[in-house]
Amino acid sequence: MVETALVRVAAGYLSGCAGLSRFLGPFFRFLPTGAMSPIAQRSTLTVALIGNPNTGKSTLFTALAGVRQRVGNYPGVTVEKKIGSLNLGGRDCHLVDLPGTYSLAPRSPDEMVAVDVLLGRRDDAGSVGAVLSILDASNLERNLYLLSQVLELGLPIVVALNMVDIARSKGLKIDVKRLGEQLGVPVIEVQANRRIGVAELKAALVTVATSESVTTPAPSPFPMEFQREVAHLQSTLTARGTDDGAGQSPLPRYLVERLLLDTSGYLQNTLLANGQANSMRVELEAARSRLAAAGFSVPAVEAQARYGWAERVLRGIVARPAERVVTASDRVDRLLTHKLLGTLVFVAAMLLIFSSVFVAAEPLMKAIDAVIGGFGDALAARLPEGPLESLAVDGVIGGVGSVLVFLPQILILFFFLAILEDCGYMARAAYLMDKLMVHVGLSGKSFIPLLSSFACAIPGVMATRVIENRRDRLTTILVAPLMSCSARLPVYTVLIGAFIPARRFAGGVLQLQGLTLFAMYAVGIATAAIVAMLLKKTLLRGPTPPFVMELPSYKWPSPSIVLVRMADRGWSFVRRAGTLILAVSVVVWAASYYPHQAPEVESDLAPKRDWLAARGAQLDENTEERAEVEAQQAEVEHQIAAAYQRNSILGRMGRAIEPAVRPLGWDWRIGCAAIASFPAREVVMGALGVIYNLGKGVDVGNDSDRDRLAGRMQAARWDDTGERVYNIPVALSIMVFFALCAQCASTLVVIRRETNSWRWPAFTFVYMTALAYLGAFATYQIGMLLPPF
Repeated sequence: MVETALVRVAAGYLSGCAGLSRFLGPFFRFLPTGAMSPIAQRSTLTVALIGNPNTGKSTLFTALAGVRQRVGNYPGVTVEKKIGSLNLGGRDCHLVDLPGTYSLAPRSPDEMVAVDVLLGRRDDAGSVGAVLSILDASNLERNLYLLSQVLELGLPIVVALNMVDIARSKGLKIDVKRLGEQLGVPVIEVQANRRIGVAELKAALVTVATSESVTTPAPSPFPMEFQREVAHLQSTLTARGTDDGAGQSPLPRYLVERLLLDTSGYLQNTLLANGQANSMRVELEAARSRLAAAGFSVPAVEAQARYGWAERVLRGIVARPAERVVTASDRVDRLLTHKLLGTLVFVAAMLLIFSSVFVAAEPLMKAIDAVIGGFGDALAARLPEGPLESLAVDGVIGGVGSVLVFLPQILILFFFLAILEDCGYMARAAYLMDKLMVHVGLSGKSFIPLLSSFACAIPGVMATRVIENRRDRLTTILVAPLMSCSARLPVYTVLIGAFIPARRFAGGVLQLQGLTLFAMYAVGIATAAIVAMLLKKTLLRGPTPPFVMELPSYKWPSPSIVLVRMADRGWSFVRRAGTLILAVSVVVWAASYYPHQAPEVESDLAPKRDWLAARGAQLDENTEERAEVEAQQAEVEHQIAAAYQRNSILGRMGRAIEPAVRPLGWDWRIGCAAIASFPAREVVMGALGVIYNLGKGVDVGNDSDRDRLAGRMQAARWDDTGERVYNIPVALSIMVFFALCAQCASTLVVIRRETNSWRWPAFTFVYMTALAYLGAFATYQIGMLLPPF
């Protein structure tokens, strides 16, 4: 009967994970991937949104699609795939937000995505029916470089001229109508952050999408010598029967052009089969030599041709002031990018943000914990005591709580980060930190994701999407979990309070306990720096890319954009990380519950509990004797829970690994708690509470529970020698282990999602666990050699 019930509960749980997404989705006003209305292929128009970084592309995407968007990865690459849904003239459309780029010149798998999507070479993206190209009105010449490449593809195009207000503040006057005539495509003025011009933009998209006229590629800006070489190469490829290496269709002219311009060899190896790549290498080198002899060296000829085209297009269209206008952004940047003052402002801003993450989130976290705890108590009161009740309350409900309790921190952190990003400050922060990050092989763009990881590694890993360089992005992802997140803080708090003396130095200014806490954070930072340097010299070998970042003009952040981004990150956390940790929590529950046998319970503890229960029922309420009996009964209940825990599968695993963890100064109890905490490190305090007879409801945020747990740990002794288990080296060993170990299934799942492979989360788990063991071993062994402190 029990087994049948458990099977039913497990089946219900699996369906419940999906139900959780359906239930919470409306709360965030987000739809899960599978919940978007299916649209027949014949009636679906795909619109690709493309533009340079810092042109307001993401803001315009949100203004057009609103909350009707979904995020994933393109299969086979680590670049984000963001698709929105919008209605154009009564027609359902997909809006595909392509990665921000300065040029359609692919040099890596990630950069190839935008080109393949526009050319219809990706089955998972569909055929593009129209292109929405966004330009920064205050920097048109640079933005036209990318537009000139898009125009060559022969797709229907609408240009969104964004940030016109910023252009006017700089004294620029743009003849928008004449610009459209010069480009031969509709040009619409917009202010994406204020949603000005969005309706006109949609109308223009309807016009170009429903037009029956055939769109022809724009004339090539390249000199005739270059065009002749491209035509010769295309005819050579056709004559040899060469296709794109996948046996599908001949290469489009644009990709043949890119083959000639790409001197790195990346496209040859990507687009052509091995034999074809070798045979074409000679043809390509000969063509480049002829162009160089004619005065058109490759690849410099592209910059000359496209910027020359942009200059001709803008002639007579943009009127500039006689003297450069000093804007408010310029004046603010004198402070915020100053080497000293800017750094002080940055530190103050980060302190404010992370203080808010901890302080503002605490009431919400307690409220969520109380709601889930109350729900668990109510469910426990309605279910008979046994495995079914334990599974529902400790496994499923407890698993939900362990995930959702951190949601306020995620939302608050991304609320502030979205504000900083939307107003333009984030680029300044990266600029300030670049000189520090370059010493470990990274750039300033890695700093904000690593900083975010101090609150939680999950948003930190997700924040690496701003890093274009794949090696830098992957390196940052792999070291982000080494930052001491908030889930480690309870471990530090309990162990420091119990075993580190409250001594003061420097006239009371410095405190040993505070220095120990700082040291735990420093351990993670120092280790991350070393690991990053090693990765950039081995697995992810490559030069540190030059830090080139445009500093966008400041603007007021859009409340709707900020809230949508915050909700997007929060929902991603719940939907992608939550379901797995729920499943793992059930597994941990089963390991800690079964076989649910302990000889001492049946022979001694259970009869004693029953006698105390009967005795308490005979006594009057609100009497000292009744309270004393109830306290004894609670203590016996804790002893029963601990007895079952010791004899569970998890307890036996702890005993089995005791020889391996003994060199760290640990007994089987600590090993058991460490095993239980691998899905989520915050589980360790609850596991220790059960092991040390405090029951399963230990709350380390509660002073009484924390003190009781500390007292039990101080009194713990080795089973074989009778000596005390804990001392300062043991406490430091445990803290170092938790500072370095990858005990977070949610983080590993997010790494899997961001890297599109299980290889990197597996690598992260292995290397961090090995580092944690070695660090704990060295800490304990060295600590035992030192004289008592």
